Amino acid sequence: MCMEKPPPFTFTKPYELRDRLFEYACAIVRVAQYLHTRDAVARCVADQILRAGNSACANYEEADDGSSSADTRGKRRISLRELKEALFRLRVVRATGYLGPEFDPVIEETLELKRIVASLVRKPAAGRSRKVSS
Repeated sequence: MCMEKPPPFTFTKPYELRDRLFEYACAIVRVAQYLHTRDAVARCVADQILRAGNSACANYEEADDGSSSADTRGKRRISLRELKEALFRLRVVRATGYLGPEFDPVIEETLELKRIVASLVRKPAAGRSRKVSS
Protein backbone atom coordinates (compact mmCIF):
# COMPACT_ATOMS: atom_id res chain seq x y z
CA MET A 1 0.00 0.00 0.00
CA CYS A 2 1.51 3.32 -1.06
CA MET A 3 0.54 6.33 1.03
CA GLU A 4 1.88 9.47 -0.57
CA LYS A 5 -0.84 11.63 0.95
CA PRO A 6 -1.54 11.16 4.67
CA PRO A 7 -5.08 10.21 5.62
CA PRO A 8 -7.26 12.71 7.47
CA PHE A 9 -7.58 11.82 11.12
CA THR A 10 -10.96 12.19 12.71
CA PHE A 11 -11.42 10.59 16.09
CA THR A 12 -14.98 9.81 17.14
CA LYS A 13 -13.82 9.62 20.78
CA PRO A 14 -16.24 6.91 21.90
CA TYR A 15 -17.19 6.87 25.57
CA GLU A 16 -15.82 3.35 26.08
CA LEU A 17 -12.05 3.70 26.55
CA ARG A 18 -11.37 0.30 24.94
CA ASP A 19 -13.07 1.49 21.75
CA ARG A 20 -11.20 4.78 21.84
CA LEU A 21 -7.87 2.99 22.25
CA PHE A 22 -8.73 0.65 19.36
CA GLU A 23 -9.44 3.67 17.14
CA TYR A 24 -6.15 5.18 18.27
CA ALA A 25 -4.21 1.98 17.50
CA CYS A 26 -5.62 2.02 13.96
CA ALA A 27 -4.52 5.65 13.53
CA ILE A 28 -1.02 4.72 14.75
CA VAL A 29 -0.86 2.03 12.05
CA ARG A 30 -1.71 4.67 9.43
CA VAL A 31 0.98 7.01 10.81
CA ALA A 32 3.54 4.20 10.59
CA GLN A 33 2.46 3.39 7.03
CA TYR A 34 2.93 7.03 6.06
CA LEU A 35 6.36 7.28 7.72
CA HIS A 36 7.46 4.17 5.85
CA THR A 37 7.09 6.14 2.60
CA ARG A 38 9.80 8.54 3.82
CA ASP A 39 13.51 7.85 4.46
CA ALA A 40 15.36 5.32 6.65
CA VAL A 41 15.21 7.51 9.77
CA ALA A 42 11.43 7.88 9.46
CA ARG A 43 11.04 4.13 8.95
CA CYS A 44 13.04 3.41 12.12
CA VAL A 45 10.99 5.81 14.22
CA ALA A 46 7.78 4.54 12.60
CA ASP A 47 8.48 1.05 13.93
CA GLN A 48 9.03 2.45 17.44
CA ILE A 49 5.81 4.47 17.29
CA LEU A 50 3.91 1.45 15.99
CA ARG A 51 5.17 -0.77 18.81
CA ALA A 52 4.59 1.78 21.60
CA GLY A 53 1.18 2.95 20.37
CA ASN A 54 -0.20 -0.55 19.88
CA SER A 55 1.39 -1.89 23.06
CA ALA A 56 -0.39 0.81 25.06
CA CYS A 57 -3.72 -0.33 23.69
CA ALA A 58 -3.02 -4.05 24.08
CA ASN A 59 -1.87 -3.63 27.68
CA TYR A 60 -5.01 -1.69 28.54
CA GLU A 61 -7.11 -4.51 27.05
CA GLU A 62 -5.18 -7.03 29.16
CA ALA A 63 -5.58 -4.91 32.29
CA ASP A 64 -9.30 -5.64 32.43
CA ASP A 65 -8.53 -9.34 32.73
CA GLY A 66 -5.86 -8.88 35.37
CA SER A 67 -5.60 -11.65 37.96
CA SER A 68 -5.66 -9.06 40.76
CA SER A 69 -6.08 -5.34 41.26
CA ALA A 70 -2.28 -5.06 41.46
CA ASP A 71 -1.99 -6.86 38.10
CA THR A 72 -4.59 -4.51 36.58
CA ARG A 73 -2.75 -1.44 37.90
CA GLY A 74 0.56 -2.81 36.64
CA LYS A 75 -0.77 -3.29 33.12
CA ARG A 76 -2.31 0.18 33.18
CA ARG A 77 1.07 1.59 34.22
CA ILE A 78 2.67 -0.16 31.26
CA SER A 79 -0.04 1.30 29.02
CA LEU A 80 0.73 4.77 30.39
CA ARG A 81 4.48 4.35 29.80
CA GLU A 82 3.84 3.23 26.22
CA LEU A 83 1.56 6.21 25.57
CA LYS A 84 4.27 8.53 26.90
CA GLU A 85 6.81 6.93 24.58
CA ALA A 86 4.50 7.16 21.57
CA LEU A 87 3.78 10.82 22.38
CA PHE A 88 7.48 11.63 22.65
CA ARG A 89 8.32 9.98 19.32
CA LEU A 90 5.33 11.57 17.56
CA ARG A 91 6.45 14.98 18.80
CA VAL A 92 9.99 14.32 17.53
CA VAL A 93 8.89 13.38 14.02
CA ARG A 94 6.51 16.34 13.98
CA ALA A 95 9.23 18.77 15.13
CA THR A 96 11.72 17.43 12.56
CA GLY A 97 9.32 17.78 9.65
CA TYR A 98 8.59 14.12 8.98
CA LEU A 99 4.96 14.73 9.93
CA GLY A 100 2.96 17.81 9.00
CA PRO A 101 0.10 19.57 10.79
CA GLU A 102 -2.39 17.07 9.38
CA PHE A 103 -1.01 14.62 11.98
CA ASP A 104 -1.65 16.95 14.92
CA PRO A 105 -4.97 15.21 15.76
CA VAL A 106 -3.03 11.99 16.41
CA ILE A 107 -0.62 13.80 18.71
CA GLU A 108 -3.53 15.49 20.52
CA GLU A 109 -5.35 12.16 20.92
CA THR A 110 -2.18 10.59 22.33
CA LEU A 111 -1.94 13.40 24.89
CA GLU A 112 -5.60 13.02 25.88
CA LEU A 113 -5.31 9.24 26.22
CA LYS A 114 -2.16 9.65 28.30
CA ARG A 115 -4.04 11.96 30.69
CA ILE A 116 -7.00 9.56 30.95
CA VAL A 117 -4.85 6.51 31.64
CA ALA A 118 -2.73 8.50 34.12
CA SER A 119 -5.86 9.40 36.07
CA LEU A 120 -6.83 5.71 36.19
CA VAL A 121 -3.37 4.74 37.42
CA ARG A 122 -3.44 7.41 40.16
CA LYS A 123 -6.93 6.39 41.31
CA PRO A 124 -6.76 4.17 44.42
CA ALA A 125 -7.86 0.56 43.91
CA ALA A 126 -11.44 -0.25 44.90
CA GLY A 127 -11.71 -1.41 48.49
CA ARG A 128 -8.41 0.22 49.43
CA SER A 129 -8.56 3.48 51.31
CA ARG A 130 -5.79 5.98 51.55
CA LYS A 131 -4.28 6.50 54.95
CA VAL A 132 -5.23 9.94 56.21
CA SER A 133 -3.05 11.49 58.86
CA SER A 134 -4.70 13.51 61.58
